[in-house]
Amino acid sequence: MELNPNIELKLVNEDDILFLYELLKVRDPNHNISHKNMPTSDEHKKFVLSEPYTNWYIIKKNDEKVGSIYLSKRDEIGVSILKKNEFDEIAKNSFKLLMELNPRKRYLANVSPKNKISQKFLEENGFTGLEYVYELKTN
Repeated sequence: MELNPNIELKLVNEDDILFLYELLKVRDPNHNISHKNMPTSDEHKKFVLSEPYTNWYIIKKNDEKVGSIYLSKRDEIGVSILKKNEFDEIAKNSFKLLMELNPRKRYLANVSPKNKISQKFLEENGFTGLEYVYELKTN
């Protein structure tokens, strides 16, 4: 697949905090694996400013913010794209751009078992499943 020249990645900065919070608010809670409760805006701002990832980018299409993608310190890729946009096209281009900017021997992606769209996308783009993670809540 050839890269779409209208899709670009821009490193996250403080000006992106509100957009990232809005993106988090519209995310399907069944697809979330990083947190169970929506953080407050102050908690979110603190998280973004803590620079939690190796690199975190805003995805732009035609100069409009449409999502975000990051590479964790464990080489895990996470992506979130606004529902109004075409997930496959934007995600494919964003993954490719992220990998060009951050070459690694391998990349990982953690996906909720309920997130069939992301699982299918990853498999169609060369990722293979490695493991299942189980949780036991005792409280």
